[in-house]
Amino acid sequence: VAPEHKIRIVKAWQEKGDIVAMTGDGVNDAPALKAADIGIAMGITGTEVSKDAAKMILTDDNFATIVKAIESGRNVYNNIKNAIIYLLSGNLSAIITVVVTSLAFLPDPFTAVQLLFINLVTDSLPAIAIGMEPDHPDVINQKPRRSKESILNRDAITQIGVEGLLIFLAVMASYLIGLKTSASMATTMAFSTLTLSRLLHGFSQRGSKPIWELPFNKYSVYAFITGALLLAAILNIPTMQPIFDVTPMSILQAGLVVLFSLASFTAVQLFKVLSSRSH
Repeated sequence: VAPEHKIRIVKAWQEKGDIVAMTGDGVNDAPALKAADIGIAMGITGTEVSKDAAKMILTDDNFATIVKAIESGRNVYNNIKNAIIYLLSGNLSAIITVVVTSLAFLPDPFTAVQLLFINLVTDSLPAIAIGMEPDHPDVINQKPRRSKESILNRDAITQIGVEGLLIFLAVMASYLIGLKTSASMATTMAFSTLTLSRLLHGFSQRGSKPIWELPFNKYSVYAFITGALLLAAILNIPTMQPIFDVTPMSILQAGLVVLFSLASFTAVQLFKVLSSRSH
């Protein structure tokens, strides 16, 4: 294959919207290595010209290293995408709750300091843990995504909407039950349910598969324990209750918070099972 033919092949795939990797070791490979999205040169047998033109150099001249690089890159991309979906779906549930209660002329479901706690704790800790998710070896079997595909494609938007709605239903159920006692109790139960639901959602959003099919991630466990302990401190330490505008709950009310949070977690897992089977 002549050098100009290699460039034609590279550009033909690029015009179809594909990401093109080109491997080479000689001077005649340099133009195609430069034109490709990812030029890969041989580190041992490759010429200096080919190395200068490439974006990646295989120091061991082993093509299996390319597969490892693709696997690592896909896992990083998936972790970023999962963290974004986690943040958007969780925040969507809070937004829907605020909008629904406002339209129904009901008391505010959350106070400013509660929303601040949710943003600082339940947004950050599980999202960081998702970003540290261990590599999933099965990503290498996935089809390559298109170069112009948005990170928020149709499947991602559907997932955000469904999971956000499921968490909203749990929060709204707690809110309405608490409202039978007082507006303060409604706020406390809604805040507790949203926080606990989102901490549990951090486990769900580690991947597209159900949680039992995912590898163990100790950071997700640490994030959940830390968030749960902070929530328990806010709800049970008298000096912290007025700061976060919460009132003491009965055992029954606290049990309902846990029950509704687990219900949203289970519903999300069921959605992942159905979605995984459909794919």
